[in-house]
Amino acid sequence: MQFEKSQNAVVLGAGSWGTALAMVLAEHFNKVTLIGRSKDQCAEINGLHTNANYLPLVELPANIVCSVDYSDALGASLILFVLPTSATREAAKELSETGISNSIPIVSCSKGIERGSGCRMSEIIRELLPDNPIAVHSGPTHAEEVSAHLASCAVVGSTDLQLVSALQQVFTTSYFRTYTSDDVAGIELGGALKNVFAIAAGIISGIGLGDNAIAAMVTRGLAEMTRLGIALGGRQETFTGLSGVGDLMVTCYSPHSRNNRVGKALGSGETLEEVTTRLGMVAEGVPNTQSIYEAARKHGIDTPIIDAVYQVLYQGKPAQEAIEELLTRDLKPEVC
Repeated sequence: MQFEKSQNAVVLGAGSWGTALAMVLAEHFNKVTLIGRSKDQCAEINGLHTNANYLPLVELPANIVCSVDYSDALGASLILFVLPTSATREAAKELSETGISNSIPIVSCSKGIERGSGCRMSEIIRELLPDNPIAVHSGPTHAEEVSAHLASCAVVGSTDLQLVSALQQVFTTSYFRTYTSDDVAGIELGGALKNVFAIAAGIISGIGLGDNAIAAMVTRGLAEMTRLGIALGGRQETFTGLSGVGDLMVTCYSPHSRNNRVGKALGSGETLEEVTTRLGMVAEGVPNTQSIYEAARKHGIDTPIIDAVYQVLYQGKPAQEAIEELLTRDLKPEVC
């Protein structure tokens, strides 16, 4: 299997990451269509070749266009889901109703777990589009840097070796290198779980603690990520890779991280409502903390950092108090 330059690709989701991935695909496809919800945004992308609300410093290639019509996916040879996790199920349903061919590969690029069902995004897509080939894509890849052609690496995963090899080619450019894996669950879980720890890193920074505290949280966060990720079906080695510790590090330390910014504001004394209103974009770690906390309780996994973030976000616990409780828990050996 391989993709041809003459073919077209579709990206569901015209936010910052969807736009950055469209730029990567634009080097390999004749046309890349971003499908969004705003006619004004589409007019800007089609007329000015910019998406200023999300990537204000970027000029888009001329072969990237925008639409609000899901039927424009009918002529695609590849479809990417780059949507908020809360929108994935409805988008998959809407796409299925267009009557797309079941031969079109679909790649989930969203990072989260559905609340209630506990489903990963690829599982939701599989439920509603059961016959299409499905893969996942993740890694330490902020849209701001990928769209600026700064060196980045990611991983694409599928149990279909021919598909994953073909996807590796179209997700690789001179500045964007992609590796492959068959651990679909591990890739998705790393991308989802790291968001909670990014909020924790921001809280630590907002309170005024230093690098030592953040480094300790990242290290212990990786232990939690691995314990819970294995319980949910991932493999241990995946959590030491790009979609695990790689994504964890970049989102815990980078100013581009929305989840980190949410945590920093909470640590500085803002309420969750204040910070989410001001941010103006989805910080996936906020809703995903609920679904991840629920998954940990369901499987009986010890996740003190996840629990603390949940308590700050949803139980009104002061951030300083949550940090103090983490530091004064019963002493134990260091185990991962």
